[in-house]
Amino acid sequence: MVKFLKILEVSNLAVYYETTEGIVKAVDGVSFELKKGEVLGIVGESGSGKSTLAFTITKLLPKNARIVNGNVWLYPEKIDLLKIPNDYMRKIRGRRIGMIFQDPMTYLNPVFKIGHQIAESIVFHYGVSWKEAKQRAIELMEKLKIPDATNVASRYPHQLSGGMKQRVMTAIAISCNPEILIADEPTTALDVTVQAEVLAMLKSLIRDMQMSLILITHDLGIVAEICDRVMIMYAGKIVEVGDVYSLYKDPKHPYTVGLLNAVPSIKSERATVATIDGTIPNLINPPQGCRFHPRCRYVWDKCKNMEPPLIHFGENRAAACWLLSEAQ
Repeated sequence: MVKFLKILEVSNLAVYYETTEGIVKAVDGVSFELKKGEVLGIVGESGSGKSTLAFTITKLLPKNARIVNGNVWLYPEKIDLLKIPNDYMRKIRGRRIGMIFQDPMTYLNPVFKIGHQIAESIVFHYGVSWKEAKQRAIELMEKLKIPDATNVASRYPHQLSGGMKQRVMTAIAISCNPEILIADEPTTALDVTVQAEVLAMLKSLIRDMQMSLILITHDLGIVAEICDRVMIMYAGKIVEVGDVYSLYKDPKHPYTVGLLNAVPSIKSERATVATIDGTIPNLINPPQGCRFHPRCRYVWDKCKNMEPPLIHFGENRAAACWLLSEAQ
């Protein structure tokens, strides 16, 4: 699979939410690229800005969100998704960029049958008849190994299990063969067995359909299993990025080190799992300097006063930490 051509570029993106308590700086100066055929994992605690990033790319932000700065370019045309009209974006969303949402019950319409909901996007983007679209929907469900697909197509969302609903959400997301698939916590609330099935399904789809995937998760184990590259977010910022193997083997940012130490391992001799002291900061009034410094055991004066840039080192590795600048 080709992994060299750039298919998506996010540049200096800042997205804020207007709330009754103040302005929440959910994403603040984020830049990254996605290559064709690449699987990029975005990892961080709740409130780090992961889902906001996904909803910005697909232009599905809530009404209280405001894009303060930045660009999201779709290649090869270099279309700025943040500048195009909503009508144009509706033609791209689903057809070129698909999204699997975190909670299927929130996004599946309870009053429409499953077959109808999958077929809807096919009718909109390809202009085929409903009969043909529903037949394609059944074929797609069979491809995703949904048993008795014809029967499932005639059911309503509340009649399906959690794992089955997640497969239906995936079917909707890939129904028009998108170039990019964004999966926002696709295994949340699923038991371990179903999680493994969903991951196997995603890996198969990426291989067979040659899609690029952005996988948003807090689970580093899932990233290790499916991703090529990983981006660590903290308090609306990227703090480290690199290929999965080298980043896991030799993490540079103290937050990344803390996340990896918090993953249980059967090889570890520790009786308890390590934790990161403190909590993610209030993004209405984030800390000056490095946003992780109130929780960092290596903090020094420069960290409290100056925000570190992403410092590049090695091959395709970068981390936003002043300790790294001192080591170079």
